[in-house]
Amino acid sequence: MAPSQQVLTAYRQFPTTVSSLLLSTVDGEGQPHGSYAPFVMGPQREFYIFVSGLASHTRHLAETQRAAILLIEDEAQCSQIFARKQLTYRCTATFVDRHGACWQQLIDQFQQRFGDIIATLKSLADFQLVQLTPYEGRFVTGFGAAYDVDPNDLNGLKPNRR
Repeated sequence: MAPSQQVLTAYRQFPTTVSSLLLSTVDGEGQPHGSYAPFVMGPQREFYIFVSGLASHTRHLAETQRAAILLIEDEAQCSQIFARKQLTYRCTATFVDRHGACWQQLIDQFQQRFGDIIATLKSLADFQLVQLTPYEGRFVTGFGAAYDVDPNDLNGLKPNRR
């Protein structure tokens, strides 16, 4: 059964309800690592994170160019802890050139969303902007209510086939 307009709207708006994502990476030897990062989302549902080069996850992203991300409903807002709304994506990771045309525009978006801390962080040479581009995903709204993200249209959903 195709997702309803209500489910599509909830999916499209869900990233605006959280400020950070949970980030899963693996190192070059396949060892997993979990962390988090504040994000801004681009128009094609790509996610940008501004992270320290000293962090394990940044090194892993540079090594493997892969990540999984999780956006999850706040525990305090959910009606059932075992059925929190969640959006997961598998992503490719690309580092944004600090001297490139879009870097300052993205940093401005970070500053608008997260405030003055960004002015300090952008002055630190180890902080890097990473684009996480989804290629596969799933949106779960509750028990038995899971939808796959359409890989040809990241704004669309289709019934879960798993």
